[in-house]
Amino acid sequence: MSDDALFCTKCGASVVKTEPKSRNTVFIGIITAVILIFICIAVIGARTLMKREKAGKYEPKEETAIEPIAPAADAPAAEAEPAAPAADEAAPAAERLVKVGFVQAGHESDWRTAQTKNFQDVFSVQNGYELFFVDSDSDQRANVEAVRSLIMQGMDYIVINPVAATGWDTVLTECQDAGIPVIVTDGRIEDSDKYAAYVGPDYHGEGEAAGVWLKSYAGSKGIYDINVLVVSDKVGSAAQIGRSDGFTEVANREGWTILDEQTGGGHEAGGQEVMESYCKSYEGQFNVVVCQNDEMAFGAMTAMDNAGVTYGPYGDVILISFGAGHYGLQDVMDGRISMDFECIPSAAAQVEELIKRNNDEGGLQYTEVYMDEAAYALYDQIRDDLYTDDGSYLIMKEPDYDTIENRAW
Repeated sequence: MSDDALFCTKCGASVVKTEPKSRNTVFIGIITAVILIFICIAVIGARTLMKREKAGKYEPKEETAIEPIAPAADAPAAEAEPAAPAADEAAPAAERLVKVGFVQAGHESDWRTAQTKNFQDVFSVQNGYELFFVDSDSDQRANVEAVRSLIMQGMDYIVINPVAATGWDTVLTECQDAGIPVIVTDGRIEDSDKYAAYVGPDYHGEGEAAGVWLKSYAGSKGIYDINVLVVSDKVGSAAQIGRSDGFTEVANREGWTILDEQTGGGHEAGGQEVMESYCKSYEGQFNVVVCQNDEMAFGAMTAMDNAGVTYGPYGDVILISFGAGHYGLQDVMDGRISMDFECIPSAAAQVEELIKRNNDEGGLQYTEVYMDEAAYALYDQIRDDLYTDDGSYLIMKEPDYDTIENRAW
């Protein structure tokens, strides 16, 4: 290009240089130069934008705060923030969920279902717990193996609802060696003392209370020749052992006759089957039937209905049950069950209180916590001032609609 031309090295535009002819000519030249400069800038920007779009790096975005400039390589490094704990590391005690294993005996009744829900509600994540739940399906071997599995998973506490009262010492020793406190609920363990607490019903006291009430009530009716048939819970369960032993102690003391005791397995169908057999084998010989839970009482009532046997407060047979659930109390109100002894499944709050105490005090002395329970009957069946041998007062109530409707089991 000649010396009389201006040349832009970036965009390639050129302007011929001329000698100024007048003031207007100079002005026009200046304006032209400015325009060319802006054109150059626009072309450069467009080329840069095209390169970014092709590279996939350009994304329009809202204006943001400017990021701080990284320090030079030789500048002192900022203090590092604590790293988040790895998944297998223990978080600080105030933040870590307490791991509680709950080994349920089974799901054979509304009572069990209500107990399970009670533990799930109390030992929730919102309350600071991680609950590991196992249903043993009424199998003692599965019951024990579930505890072993929970030991391997590193529980902080294990709560056991035992299917049977024996066969526990070995696995409880393993819990002790692992430093895991065990709390037993709804059923005593008879062959080991390696657990921290028992929380639940006093089954022996319930059986004894049934006998104390029967003595008072039968005596008020002039009935002294007592002949009893028992439909028991699962053989070897804490409920069966406790209720049978407690009632039998009173029966032996009072000279009553227990004609027979067979298990209905805790189920309605089992209760009906056993009672059908009783109605044939002991026809006309019994005046008291003791069913060790409401479900079996329902089955026994069906069998007696079919056999033409009257029962309840106004029948020939005094019918005693345990549980006092929704339908059991309804049968009391309807004059079908003479007396229903309460057995409360909601023990989780008391278990949690022991766990909190252990956390605060760093250990637990062996503790027994019994549920506050009552017995339900119609008004004219209620006896006042009844006490068991250990001095416990028997609380008696008449069922009402509010109590029945609010029953969780």
